[in-house]
Order: sequence, then C-alpha cells, then structure tokens
Amino acid sequence: MDTIVVGVDNSEASTRAVEFAVDRAQKDHWKIVLVHVIPWTPFSFQTASENEHRHRERQRELEAATEQVIAPMVEICERGGVPHEEIVRHGKASETLLDISAESGAVHIIVGRTGDSGLRDAVFGSVANRLAQHASVPVTVVP
Repeated sequence: MDTIVVGVDNSEASTRAVEFAVDRAQKDHWKIVLVHVIPWTPFSFQTASENEHRHRERQRELEAATEQVIAPMVEICERGGVPHEEIVRHGKASETLLDISAESGAVHIIVGRTGDSGLRDAVFGSVANRLAQHASVPVTVVP
C-alpha cells in the first residue's frame, strides 16, 4: 500500500485537500499521513527566559493542534474508510513536509492552496511553491 502525505491547517483549502486525498486513496488504495506543522524556530530575537517559556509551550501547542486541526481531518479519513496516521511537528512547513514524505516513503504530497498572495509570497514563497520546487514526488495543490 502506497503512502501519501497531506499537509493540513485550519483552512477550507486544507479540508478540500483531505477530501481530495481520501477520494484518491479509496481509488488507489493509499494510506494517508495527515501532517500539521506548527511554525517554530529555536533561533529568535527573544530573551533567554522567553525562549525557555516557549520550549515549555511546545507540548501544549502539539496537543491543541491535534485537537483543533488534526481531529476534524481524521474524521474525514474515517468517513472515507481509508487507513491514516497523524503527525504534528514544530518546524518550517515546507521542510517538515518534505522530511516526513521521505521518512514515510510517500509517493505523493497533497496540500491546499490557502489563497495567500502579494508581497509575502513574492518575497518568501508559499509552502506549495516550495514543495513543487523541491519534492522528489508529485505535489498536488488543491484550490
């Protein structure tokens, strides 16, 4: 059974991406790995005490993301009857999704297009754009 990685957040586009992935997984007998990435860098311009507090908050963030972001996506997978697993990590979204794709031996990555545009994407690029440029497997961006 092949594995696909689906990057999820709290957006409507993310829900559509999971629905698309479930439809494909049913037809192609894929296992879905739902991935949510909490933005994180250990390097920041905070004080030492702020960074120490931030590290303590990581576990609470993981639990909240699992409940608020992952759980609704799990329901979609379960309604579709497809095998799935869930991963929530801190990191940079595009890099973490690529790492998890490699770790799981994924044959495909699916993400939703959030509709962000303008200066931010022009300067920094979008997650979908970075995935399309750097992934070694096909990337589908669901509008």
